[in-house]
Amino acid sequence: MIEVSREDFHVLVSDALDELPAEVARLMDNVAIFVEDDPPDGETLLGLYEGIPLTERDAGYLMTTPDRITIYRLPVLAVCDSADDVRHEVAITVVHEVAHHFGIDDDRLHELGYD
Repeated sequence: MIEVSREDFHVLVSDALDELPAEVARLMDNVAIFVEDDPPDGETLLGLYEGIPLTERDAGYLMTTPDRITIYRLPVLAVCDSADDVRHEVAITVVHEVAHHFGIDDDRLHELGYD
């Protein structure tokens, strides 16, 4: 497994968010991004979206805690062989979880090539 410090991994996640198209970033609403070392309960996840997708929000969506996107550092590092692999996997994982915020499910992401 390649080693990347927590600080450097945070930078990679931040860079991936900065690379999102401006119109996508502008439309993100009430969502917080986190980096943690491991997913809960020993799950095998690279990232996780928790919340109410934009496509499911209605007039009753008020005073709601932010959605949460978490990128898991150690599982990402475990599937990578180089620094370039890590950068690529972080970018793909961020896009994947942001897509869930927009209501795009795993089947559609698969069709779009985001496995």
